[in-house]
Amino acid sequence: MSSGTIYGLGLGPGNPELMSVKSDRLLRNARHVAYFRKAGKSGQARRIVDGMLPENVIEFPMEYPVTTEIPLTDPRYNEVLAAFYVDCTVRLKELSDQGEDVVVLCEGDPFFYGSFMHLYTRLKDHAPVDVVPAITGMSGAWTATGDPITWGDDVLTVLVGTLSEEELTRRMSDTDALVVMKIGRNIDKVKRALTAAGLFDRAWIVEFAQMPNQTVTKLSEAADGVTPYFSIIIVHGQGRRP
Repeated sequence: MSSGTIYGLGLGPGNPELMSVKSDRLLRNARHVAYFRKAGKSGQARRIVDGMLPENVIEFPMEYPVTTEIPLTDPRYNEVLAAFYVDCTVRLKELSDQGEDVVVLCEGDPFFYGSFMHLYTRLKDHAPVDVVPAITGMSGAWTATGDPITWGDDVLTVLVGTLSEEELTRRMSDTDALVVMKIGRNIDKVKRALTAAGLFDRAWIVEFAQMPNQTVTKLSEAADGVTPYFSIIIVHGQGRRP
């Protein structure tokens, strides 16, 4: 019996209409569907495909372990997550060995800051894996602002809000166009770095890009407080144009 294929299925930024034709086809014909979620939650990826799956589909929710009490710098953090990814990999490999195809739902693009990458590195040498690319969340976000992100020779930098304030400021000061992801509780630090780099007044924050509850706001006019997990900061380039 030949092995089944494990598909890392990019869903795009959150609007099913922005999904690729290949992703749509695989979804609607899926027998096994896996997706990440927090315990007790339906999961964003699963919500995106609601109403698109076959009635007899078999679902495999992969529930993240609770790690909020462990600092990122603590070795236990990676140990807990690594064990979780190994457990998920074992289950997906079992299905593949039984000749079953499995669709793994991935928000955005599977190879861009996604959890699927941790499964992919553990599976790629042991089972057939097919990665289906997609529109990234940041592409959905800068499109929502109604302005091009880069012009001419602009250099685009993508940063994560988890970096130190000093590192954020240094990298922000050395680019033309900017995307900042993983903001959440790092918002105040990111704002200070943008101000130090002289970019704060040009920055936009896009929440839930391309989803029904999308908001697009100048960062200087945005309310204070913790931003949703699905928020991205955009600074447009001002480069060469005809």
